[in-house]
Amino acid sequence: MKLLIVIAPERFRDEELEVPRRAFLEAGIDVDIASTVTGRCRGMLGGTAAASLTFDDVNPDNYDGIVLVGGSGSPDHLWGNRKLQSLVRSFFEQGKIVAAICLSPVVLARAGILAGRQATVYPSPDAIREMKKAGANLVSVPVVADRQIVTGNGPEAAAQFADAVISKLEC
Repeated sequence: MKLLIVIAPERFRDEELEVPRRAFLEAGIDVDIASTVTGRCRGMLGGTAAASLTFDDVNPDNYDGIVLVGGSGSPDHLWGNRKLQSLVRSFFEQGKIVAAICLSPVVLARAGILAGRQATVYPSPDAIREMKKAGANLVSVPVVADRQIVTGNGPEAAAQFADAVISKLEC
């Protein structure tokens, strides 16, 4: 099994990448990291990660799911990225796992896959507005799994979020 992890090129939330990535690898799930650019990306807490792919390089057929990491860079670099929205729709339409944590569930909302679905998001006013505008049924819990979609509300939920993604992959 293999997952695509998406991060912003700057200000991604470090633990929302590291905790799930470690859990995935321990579960025997390979991962690739994609961003708007390849190379070194910097987290909000000073960590770095190497993106080996841009969104244009991604072939959804090579993955069992997509996981979007949050952080304050998400609104600037991920929310409005049409290629990323298209990738999210492609994974969703193929019945694959689509997961996002913190501020990144907004990408799922803008991709049009959350209408009528339960979801959670980091409770910023802009994120809540975007989720409601897309027709998501917002739930104030750390992690929500609605069919093949998993959402988490922030860094404290990273381990539970990773466990939910792994559980969905095992179904």
